[in-house]
Amino acid sequence: MKIISSADAPAPGGHYSQAIEANGFVFVSGMLPTLMAAGGASDEFDAQVRSALQHCERVLAGAGCGLHDVVQCTAYIVGVDNWPLFNRVYSERFGQHKPARAVVPVPELHHGALVELQMVAQKTS
Repeated sequence: MKIISSADAPAPGGHYSQAIEANGFVFVSGMLPTLMAAGGASDEFDAQVRSALQHCERVLAGAGCGLHDVVQCTAYIVGVDNWPLFNRVYSERFGQHKPARAVVPVPELHHGALVELQMVAQKTS
């Protein structure tokens, strides 16, 4: 087991690692979007999804992977009405690659974020 850490993504806010590599897989912890200086997350849902995806991408890069290596993603989104917008932004970033996925509507997330992403990737090299 190897701890994966990227200085290009937010540091963990609790007792966990950004990601763990084990048995050829990389398990990325839940990533929130970047929080704004005013103390809360941007209220633009699509911007939050892009930010959380970017954090995941940077952590995956720290493990020698990319979004093309993701085999599973769990997305927690505030408000089921945001599902179509989430799907649009997500599909823009993943392109033709379609990992297994679950989208879980929730009433709220930490720090007022509107999305949190958790991923599993398989290292191919």
